[in-house]
Amino acid sequence: MLEQAPKEKISAKTLELLRDKEVSKVIKTINDEYLYWDKVKYKTKDIDPQQLWQVVKMSRQFNYKQLKFGNYIFNYITTDYIQKLMHYFDMHIGGYIGAKSVIPEEEKMRYLVSSIMEEAISSSQIEGANTTRKKAKEMLRKEVKPKTKSEQMIVNNYLTIKHITQNRHEELTPEKLLFVHKLISCDTLDNKIEEGEFRNSNDIYVINYTNSEVVHTPPNHKEVNELINDLCKFFNTEDDKFVHPVLKAIIIHFMIGWIHPFTDGNGRTARALFYWYLLKKGYWLTEYLSISRIIQDTKNQYERAFLYTENDDNDLSYFITYNLKVMEKAFEALKHYIQQKQKENLQIANFVRIPNVNERQGQLLKLLFDEPEIIFNVKEVENRFAVSNYTARTDLKGLVDLGFLEAIQVNKVKQNFVRSKKFENLLLKYNIK
Repeated sequence: MLEQAPKEKISAKTLELLRDKEVSKVIKTINDEYLYWDKVKYKTKDIDPQQLWQVVKMSRQFNYKQLKFGNYIFNYITTDYIQKLMHYFDMHIGGYIGAKSVIPEEEKMRYLVSSIMEEAISSSQIEGANTTRKKAKEMLRKEVKPKTKSEQMIVNNYLTIKHITQNRHEELTPEKLLFVHKLISCDTLDNKIEEGEFRNSNDIYVINYTNSEVVHTPPNHKEVNELINDLCKFFNTEDDKFVHPVLKAIIIHFMIGWIHPFTDGNGRTARALFYWYLLKKGYWLTEYLSISRIIQDTKNQYERAFLYTENDDNDLSYFITYNLKVMEKAFEALKHYIQQKQKENLQIANFVRIPNVNERQGQLLKLLFDEPEIIFNVKEVENRFAVSNYTARTDLKGLVDLGFLEAIQVNKVKQNFVRSKKFENLLLKYNIK
């Protein structure tokens, strides 16, 4: 639980400090980082911490913008830092010309398949799914039927993200939200009746499992329909109070977590709606970002961003600032990933020089070179490269005919493909080391 911030009355000294130029610099730093009392109190030695907090609070309250959902008021401000990052995302994640240069046109589909898998896995792991990335990706590529709840969560997330990308231009309605939840929670809840249904009781709490403390009590279940209707309106329409699309997506993410309309699966649903809104608004590169991978690595900060907002007058700027940092890290991670893949492409070019080997087959040979024990099947190749069943079969059969792969009959219909005993000798023949 958070330390409660002091609530002293504003004094003449507070107003004097607010006009001080040196104090203003400290306040700007605090607000750009958007720190709560538990960090602010250590930011100066020359001013009483409680007075500094009052100055910080006053500077924020002067600039508050308000949003209303049901009977609840939420506030936020757009600090210099927030505005700077929003412009950056407009140019690089939504801006077609700037963003286009990030991903090579010929590689788009391959990166897209990989990123959707990453997002599905990470979003599930945040909520407790217990499996390795390698095993999860193999399951998704080979379309292996999930055997555990963790695996089912990942498959559900994957299908949900694919559904959202295909229906990105649609408006949000309570019925569509329930459908998304049904997709995301299928066969993972204790009570199947609760899949795709709003909660009908108040026996729902967000618990800190390290000490069993209740950190969030959602609104009364009788308020859920009104709150969701307001959220759908916020998602679908623009009113006189313009809210930047990136901020709006983050606020939608927060509100699903705060309303907690479902008995379980709220976090996964919230992150799915975040993607949906950004894609709907033309931030097409979002599809390639694994936001949840970064959240998973900073899960404690993610949870505290929720708590800071709720504990400090429903000030959404804590949650906004955290999520903008996450998006920036995800974008940098994507650029790094693409640079690494481009280096790999230079190695793949050596395999493509082999007579009768196309680029997809070159990538398969590179995988066989790096991971001698890897096993392919037709379904995996279909999903890995987003190609037809016929193309996948043709690629694999071609590598068998060239001697790089051996086919192993699994049953009357299915075959697996493994690296052949002649693999290394064939590479030496073509001068590939």
